[in-house]
Amino acid sequence: MTKYIVRRLLWMIPVILVVTLITFTLMHMAPGGPWDRDPGARQVDARTQQLLNTRFGLDKPLFFNFSDGNPLDSQFFGYLWGLVHLDLGPSYRIRGADVQDLLFKAPEDKPWWESKFGYSLRLGLYALVFSIIIGIPLGIVAALKQNTVVDYLSLFVATFGVSVPSFVIALFFIIIFAVGLHMVDIVIRDWSSFKPWIIPAAILGFPTMAFLTRLTRSSMLDIMTQDYIRTARSKGLHERRVVMLHMLKNSLIPVITILGPALAGLVTGSFIIEQIFGFPGIGREFVLSIQRRDYSMIMGTTLLYAVLVAFANLAVDILYGFVDPRIKVE
Repeated sequence: MTKYIVRRLLWMIPVILVVTLITFTLMHMAPGGPWDRDPGARQVDARTQQLLNTRFGLDKPLFFNFSDGNPLDSQFFGYLWGLVHLDLGPSYRIRGADVQDLLFKAPEDKPWWESKFGYSLRLGLYALVFSIIIGIPLGIVAALKQNTVVDYLSLFVATFGVSVPSFVIALFFIIIFAVGLHMVDIVIRDWSSFKPWIIPAAILGFPTMAFLTRLTRSSMLDIMTQDYIRTARSKGLHERRVVMLHMLKNSLIPVITILGPALAGLVTGSFIIEQIFGFPGIGREFVLSIQRRDYSMIMGTTLLYAVLVAFANLAVDILYGFVDPRIKVE
């Protein structure tokens, strides 16, 4: 297992390099630049743009520089050199701020989970917990009550959650819980208590919850027809023991397959919810950096997302061996 983990960690290096290359290329192919302003705002003059390009190395060629005898003295390889030293570079649009500080540094006298990354990570964890505690039990009940009203109702909820976009679900939740029931504020300015997190976490986790419901139901229905389930029942075991010990444990393998990527997806895909609720996370910062053409911030958040997805997939593969001892690493 140790060799397998080390091998997977080493494979992350070329994955990160490919993600860096693709993001860097697409980013510079997009029209505009970091010194562009919004329409109607005062434009940066040509002399200032030249000085800024020299300051941040944007006057160098993108990939190879054959003019000064050092082909690696370029923007891309310069960024890779900083990445090796865990330096994501300075922000082009926020004066005097580094990307890693903007993403991971909390306000003064605050713990790290008060940073932008900490906020997004907590929101993703809350959404995942909501998805698990609602989706898996709902799928189990739907399978045990197949072709009943409970089964049809769970399928309706699952289909609704998978089919309807999250921003539409957000509007429904805001109308019901904020406007109708007055349970939460429409505009949330204080995230220090747990109550403001409930609605954004539920909205973010609703599609994952719906998918877990359908996956758990189909997996349970498949397990219920296996011979060892009939054998367990013929031994006189209590139905609850058969369900929890034999059915559920084996049906969780496909569920665990998506939990790791689901967490990474919830953390990285929360920018719509963050925009709607004004949430101070990295998703909202990522959207703003694209609008500003803040190259270093775009690269930093994209690489952070890629690393989260890679580690989530690794965690899922490791959990396989604990859930099903038949799965071994060769």
